Amino acid sequence: MLSDIEIAQQTKIEDIKEIAKRLNIENYIELYGKTKAKIDYLKVDGSKKGKLILVTATSPTPFGEGKTTVSIGLLDALCKKGLKAIAALREPSQGPVFGIKGGATGGGYSQVIPMEEINLHFTGDFHAITAANNLLCAAIDNHIHQGNELNIDENNIVFNRCMDVNDRALKDITINARDYSRKEKFDITAASEIMAIFCLAKDIDDLKARLDRILVGYTKDNKPIFAKDLKVTGSMLVLLQDAIKPNLVQTLEHNPAIIHGGPFANIAHGCNSIIATNVARSIADYTVTEAGFGSDLGALKFFDIKCRQNDIYPDAVVLVTTIRGLKYNGEEDLTKGIENLKAHINILKNFHSNIVIALNKFATDTEEELKYVEEFVKGEGVEFALSTAFLDGGAGALDLADKVVELTSKPYERKELYKDTDSIESKIDRVVKDIYKAGTITYSDLAKKKIEDIKNNNLDKLPIVVAKTQYSISDDPKKLGYPQDFDVTVRDVKLYNGAGFITIYLGNMITMPGLPKVPNYEHIYLEDNKIVGLS
Repeated sequence: MLSDIEIAQQTKIEDIKEIAKRLNIENYIELYGKTKAKIDYLKVDGSKKGKLILVTATSPTPFGEGKTTVSIGLLDALCKKGLKAIAALREPSQGPVFGIKGGATGGGYSQVIPMEEINLHFTGDFHAITAANNLLCAAIDNHIHQGNELNIDENNIVFNRCMDVNDRALKDITINARDYSRKEKFDITAASEIMAIFCLAKDIDDLKARLDRILVGYTKDNKPIFAKDLKVTGSMLVLLQDAIKPNLVQTLEHNPAIIHGGPFANIAHGCNSIIATNVARSIADYTVTEAGFGSDLGALKFFDIKCRQNDIYPDAVVLVTTIRGLKYNGEEDLTKGIENLKAHINILKNFHSNIVIALNKFATDTEEELKYVEEFVKGEGVEFALSTAFLDGGAGALDLADKVVELTSKPYERKELYKDTDSIESKIDRVVKDIYKAGTITYSDLAKKKIEDIKNNNLDKLPIVVAKTQYSISDDPKKLGYPQDFDVTVRDVKLYNGAGFITIYLGNMITMPGLPKVPNYEHIYLEDNKIVGLS
């Protein structure tokens, strides 16, 4: 079989103006060549609200289990059925592209294109976010150098520099300025607060207000200092003014997809921009969107952060799983690994009743294995569909599309895990004990101090984001399947005041990942002016 990039390169790309015309937005786009465009979201009538379908997954192997592939296949299947549908997805980060996981544009015959451009520089959104982030960092150090009128405590600065490459050497560094030195670290751009703000801002005015609210550090008498105090947010907004417009591309089957924003779900909130989601719902009857990694991460944050802040809610949820992933969680025993599927079904039932399991079929799966999973799913009282979108494109997800359309017509109850006014500790208990099924929660001294600082400055009435391993529902990547009554350590806590949430760091989670022993960049090169090896 051809590689993903070979399939993408052999597909004739339709002029993006024709894709826009079918959506009646041809007068609202700004062309970036013939294959991609920015949408002027302010021109789109936002009164219409089409059906919203959330796609999530069970706990993945290190190579992913095809959530994006299924999402794109579902979109193509809905369009094959004559329905007006669109996808709203995240932009890939160059960290995984050159690291272990590869790109994030789907796979096989279920991809968005131009695949190479989307996976690399695309329309420059990540670069703009990185530039805005690092301008603020430069402003902090410049202010201290120029006399420190705000009385910034250089040892209590909480806003980090960032870059969109995995580089473990930058996770802890020392800045040696002319008149002081201090500890600093880099985050990967996908984990930065600017990325989170970018994806949660409703419009340019909301973006400005959120940039103003960013907590950059504390004074020497422990009072908070915000980005607006440094008089830099106007320039940050200028850097982001074009990036905030959603990007329009197409699938291999020439169906529309909006790709915009790219926070990771293990160390950030894991969802594409709310502007992209709102635009998609306004111009199509069905919007397929996804939340990163498993339901314990991306989906939980989709409901708890994105829905809470923006008064939206999906009409149905698709939970993607694979035989490979379930065996991985059962140490190659499917009957043990199936408990991981049960865990994710239980997590989703805390939020929604309209759930369908999409089993992403691999060539190595046996009929006996497929039947076993189907019977298990039916026993859990949720719908089941098999997807062969990787091999068959939209035709391989027609049954899934039927199940989704049926589910979106059914009523559901909106549920919230907690109130914003609840204490930080009780919010942590609700997620970690009630959803993840942990036993004892231990707080490090650092975490206790950070929580007290947040409380003392009356900045604690926000939802929480849990940063943890994606490979386990617990905080230990070795605890596979459906672990319960495990011990958890809250190692650190960080207020993302502009984004509007408080991040709780469990276990050894870091915000600047490293590269693997054999990184993907070893296989990527130019041959006759054509990119090869990108996956």
